[in-house]
Amino acid sequence: MATKKATKKSATKKSSTKKAPAKKTAAKKSSAKKKYGPGVGKQVETEMREMHQGKLKSGRSGKKVTNPKQAIAIALSEARAKGEKVPENPNKV
Repeated sequence: MATKKATKKSATKKSSTKKAPAKKTAAKKSSAKKKYGPGVGKQVETEMREMHQGKLKSGRSGKKVTNPKQAIAIALSEARAKGEKVPENPNKV
């Protein structure tokens, strides 16, 4: 009896063709304004170079910075201090 059921199931299965969802042709841009000023990229570039050379130190403790994210954070804070166009720090309380 088990063989009869198996053959019935295989005979009743239909092959389904799945259609791919339509791709979005036009993506909306959130804003045309740039978030960062032109000097910020240069600041980040120099800080990253210092980090790779082992010369970048963190604040009071003076420990060597080895994390690229930390190096970028330092560069952004220094750019803010210089008056460059940088968005507000989301972590600042």
